[in-house]
Amino acid sequence: MKHVHVCFLWHMHQPYYTDPVAGSASMPWVRLHATKAYYDMAYLLEKFPGVSATFNFTPSLLLQLEEIGTGKILDLFLEHAQRPAANLTLEEKAFLVRHFFSANWATMVRPYPRYHELLVKRGLDVPGHDLHRVARQFSTQELLDLQVWHNLAWFGYGTVQQYPRLAALRQKNRGFTEDDKQEVLDLQRLAVREIIPLYRRLLERGQVELTTTPFYHPILPLVIDTDINRRARPDLPLPARFHAPEDAAAQLQQAVAYHQSTFGQAPTGLWPSEGSVCPEMLPLIHQTGLRWFATDEGILARSLGMCGRPWHRQAALYQPYRIGEPEHALTVLFRDREISDAFGFVYHKTTPESAAEDVLRRLRGIVHDTPQEKIVIPIILDGENPWEHYHDGGEQFLSLLYEAFTNHELDHNGQVLVQASTMSDAMTAVQPTQQLPCLHSGSWINSDYKIWIGHYEDNRGWDLLGHTRTQLVNIAQSLPPDRAQAAWQELYAAEGSDWFWWYGDDFDTDFKPEFDRLFRTHLRNVWTHMGIPPPDQLNVPICTRAIASESDSVQQPLVLLNPTIDGIVTDFFEWRGAGNINTQPPLGAMWKADGLFTAIQFGWTSGQLVMRFDPDETSTTRQGLDVDIRLQGPQCTFRLTFALTSPGPEAFILSRQTQADAWQEIGSYRSIKAHTILELAVPWKELCLEQGNTIQMSIIVREHGLEVARYPGHHPAVLTVPGPEFEAELWRV
Repeated sequence: MKHVHVCFLWHMHQPYYTDPVAGSASMPWVRLHATKAYYDMAYLLEKFPGVSATFNFTPSLLLQLEEIGTGKILDLFLEHAQRPAANLTLEEKAFLVRHFFSANWATMVRPYPRYHELLVKRGLDVPGHDLHRVARQFSTQELLDLQVWHNLAWFGYGTVQQYPRLAALRQKNRGFTEDDKQEVLDLQRLAVREIIPLYRRLLERGQVELTTTPFYHPILPLVIDTDINRRARPDLPLPARFHAPEDAAAQLQQAVAYHQSTFGQAPTGLWPSEGSVCPEMLPLIHQTGLRWFATDEGILARSLGMCGRPWHRQAALYQPYRIGEPEHALTVLFRDREISDAFGFVYHKTTPESAAEDVLRRLRGIVHDTPQEKIVIPIILDGENPWEHYHDGGEQFLSLLYEAFTNHELDHNGQVLVQASTMSDAMTAVQPTQQLPCLHSGSWINSDYKIWIGHYEDNRGWDLLGHTRTQLVNIAQSLPPDRAQAAWQELYAAEGSDWFWWYGDDFDTDFKPEFDRLFRTHLRNVWTHMGIPPPDQLNVPICTRAIASESDSVQQPLVLLNPTIDGIVTDFFEWRGAGNINTQPPLGAMWKADGLFTAIQFGWTSGQLVMRFDPDETSTTRQGLDVDIRLQGPQCTFRLTFALTSPGPEAFILSRQTQADAWQEIGSYRSIKAHTILELAVPWKELCLEQGNTIQMSIIVREHGLEVARYPGHHPAVLTVPGPEFEAELWRV
């Protein structure tokens, strides 16, 4: 009989937004996520006592929940929400108009008529210089309604069911009073205060395991030694060497101590920040009393390669390993990347029923294909950000999934027994049988640390951090103990990964300058505690890059092309000057590895639309992938479909849209070839196009019928059929 343990680990994290010197916080995300995901996830799980799970809380988040719950710290957004609408200054009104629509518009604004009405009045994109003019157009009642809705929309299904008054206020919709607003804010603080007791109750009855992360969520290998980055990415430029293993140990020790004081039990497991690991961490982890950690399957694949062992995913992934020297041996588990990423990036695009069934389908496949009799399937992901993209916060999807485990739907004829377990319970039941003699140095993102080091902005941050730390080391012994401790805490906060997440060109957010300011604020506070004026360089923003616009993801072709459609790069010049769709556009707080295409190019010949897809090396092993290219022209909409099969599709199907969801097949075309790349061509005339026409193009990739990728990410690419002066116009000065 096969015994299978499915281990959900939900990671809850926010960086330390609090400025202890000022006694305030600038960002609202701890408070807002608290009334949604932090509360919802425990509230829902409690309804399914037969389902166990692991929750990872970063201490920096727990500390802020305490600060907010006790009223010790108010964030800037809350201060603006509390202000009577009739007393708002023009600057405060502009702040509301700019920031109080900070939510997922599709799932948290549009469903509420009044909130959506206010968004439409403001406009979808208001330039900063226009905010005062727009703010003047909002009446006092509209501003009051906006204050209420910004907070009311962030309550999740758990809090709404727990506090019926919230549903009544949503039903009221408009015309809120100051008393209504205060009631919303009071319930918000009450929910924040109930979160830790709620998880502690689940812990005490054995339904959950609670684990930790280094205190301020640093990339621990880089804190130990930034030169460790050379192991995974020797090509990246590095800052002046930052080498602080003592800080790494302190981040771990303080995390374990704070976790124990918060929940009454010391943690035994660790989710390293961003799954980042290196061999030097192992004794530090063991010294704190932790006994296991987890990271990504990419780390396992590369670790086995370092040891000269082959990577057979199905046989290698779904089991615990022993790692480290005997005197500080640990157990390590590796997350299933495909299922974990699907929760964050795929399942919100389909129905809850389809999403739950797809999880079960994947799990059945793993159970069937894995040779071991005892199997552990770790599903590890962000536990807060994905649910904003689900129209009901993920309630129905997770309920169906938990019901499936409760009803033993994955069990099979007495031959398979499947249960949802905590990580520690699974490792107790399934003891590691293999020693992992090597550990690759990297994170869960591309198995390296590039997100946090190597770009000019990242490296500038590390240099400022190192300079500040050197000064603190030199002076700490002469400081009063309380000031020395405060200085070190601010330095540890500056070591957090989130500041470096937003540096460089990997990710974008409207709040990028604020993350930059917060990083430099923590460093300035170190100098303040040392009694030394902060250096002027800490007043200079590190971020210099403007936020990328949507159009940056598409580059238009520069010349007419004449490629040979043969599935190989016939010569260097055949696609030179082609248009390009960025397959890895800047993202936000979450990251996804598509593993599909490294490049998508397109262009025109004298009579055809031609396209080229460069597959990622991992995409060739995935099953059930289909490509759907939508082309909306001036007369009608077409779609071009083919399967991403191996060795490659022999033809694509061209269809014309006849009704909203109805398509009429036009024919099968063999002008598609795949070998090292995939190339295809379709005549303009088949698309009812003429010179000068514009079309909108979206490329959708589905896996077993579920959308897993879309290019461009948010809006279709706009293409223009070239006329006789196409190249001449592009070269005109």
